[in-house]
Amino acid sequence: MENTLYYGDNLQILRNYIEDESVDLIYLDPPFNSKASYNILFKEPEGTLSEAQITAFEDSWHWTLESEKTFYEIVEKAQPKVVEMIKSFRQFLGHNDIMAYLTMMCIRLLELKRVLKSTGSIYLHCDPTASHCLKILMDCIFGNNNYRNEIVWCYEIGGRISRKSYGRRHDVILFYTKNENYTFNWKKILNKWTESGIEKFRYEDDQGKYRLMGRYIKGSPIKGHRDVSPEWEKSHPELVYRHYLKEGKMQVDFWVISPINQISKERLGYPTQKPEVLLERIIMASSNKGDVILDPFCGCGTTIAVAHKLKRKWIGVDITHLAINLMKYRLKNMFNIVPNRNYKVVGEPEDLSGAVELAKNNRYQFQWWALSLINAKPYQEKKKGADTGIDGFIYFLDSPRREIKTVIVQVKSGTVGVKDIRDFSHVIDREKAQLGVFITLGKPTRAMIEEATTKGFYKSVVFNRDYPQIQIVTIEELLQQKYPLLPTNAIDLFKKAQEFNENQQLDALEDNRI
Repeated sequence: MENTLYYGDNLQILRNYIEDESVDLIYLDPPFNSKASYNILFKEPEGTLSEAQITAFEDSWHWTLESEKTFYEIVEKAQPKVVEMIKSFRQFLGHNDIMAYLTMMCIRLLELKRVLKSTGSIYLHCDPTASHCLKILMDCIFGNNNYRNEIVWCYEIGGRISRKSYGRRHDVILFYTKNENYTFNWKKILNKWTESGIEKFRYEDDQGKYRLMGRYIKGSPIKGHRDVSPEWEKSHPELVYRHYLKEGKMQVDFWVISPINQISKERLGYPTQKPEVLLERIIMASSNKGDVILDPFCGCGTTIAVAHKLKRKWIGVDITHLAINLMKYRLKNMFNIVPNRNYKVVGEPEDLSGAVELAKNNRYQFQWWALSLINAKPYQEKKKGADTGIDGFIYFLDSPRREIKTVIVQVKSGTVGVKDIRDFSHVIDREKAQLGVFITLGKPTRAMIEEATTKGFYKSVVFNRDYPQIQIVTIEELLQQKYPLLPTNAIDLFKKAQEFNENQQLDALEDNRI
């Protein structure tokens, strides 16, 4: 299997591309129906975070005709107990947002069970607003006998603070397996002992050092593991013993792991980004080198990045081109790997007909994809209103003082004419930009090309050359890697992921220091 990124609805990707029992471990962190709009943050050219944010997806679900169709598909095709469960949910909840969310999750969990190997595991990451309902779903689909843990990920900072209830600072991760025989490398996730922890193992027998776990038995001298004679211990077999594991302390289902904060080196600006150490623990525990890891809600790609780092194979799926582009950028920075050479990208247009189809289906996804072809930062107005004529930006440094200069990018997927170039020229003047790139799906007319040339040139002091102020480039040309002529010292507007130092970091992970 080749490492692969898929753009598209994960339900269709699972059905069309992922074979039965082909995946060893699934981690999913789906939207929680919190009615929040999640944004991808970009940097301003000065290095600060951008105030203009791009909405990647809305974390809300509504009962629509599509929800109704999906509900009846579950009723027609799922096992009887799953059908009865989803019908009961509908009778109890009615036609509301949470029912739409559970219906969406149910149909996908059925597909995820299909692709999971008999020895595989699945970790469903959710928050307490929906975890109780999702646990019922998981019990019905995977079987309550295959429930392993409800892991509580607790974080000391962040979370939601309220004056009307206790502040929430934890998420829930539901751990299920396909069957009784599954991978679980408990030795790989042991915690290192502290000095105070080691000191508790005060006793020793032929099996080594041990501690007494029973703190008090009525009528006994035990009051905190002290002053207990060996003779008294032998006469009380009901005591709980725990022998010392020199490799480390057994992992429990309460994980205190810091979230991604504002100054974290891992932080890429994706609001739902999870810390790598969280995924390292899951992947090391429930898979082996060479196994296949699947994340159907991949976001900024933490799962696939950690899987690659730990020498696992991976499949990532996301429904926005912004996320796919961010993942490609992350993989390039961390591992120096690029699409179509080191891994596949499926679902992005590969030719003109594919681009036309994307533009027809989703104009905004087409726009974001087109901007990614020239590494432009997407633009979104702070306030809704009239079209500003700006779809993206590129910034570069020029002049002896290395001043920040601007390239404005406009993307057109419909019919274009000379009026569009005149309007674009006015936008460049209004924004005091140095250059403009006009990306068009259709071929430009001769009049458009002539109008663009009348704008003249921008002279670069640093490169001592002239650049046409308005450059028209077609999608077909970009797919053939014929790019606009721009200064090469563009400012990187994505936050770079740290380069992976294999010798240092893998040694630390394999030595159980996670």
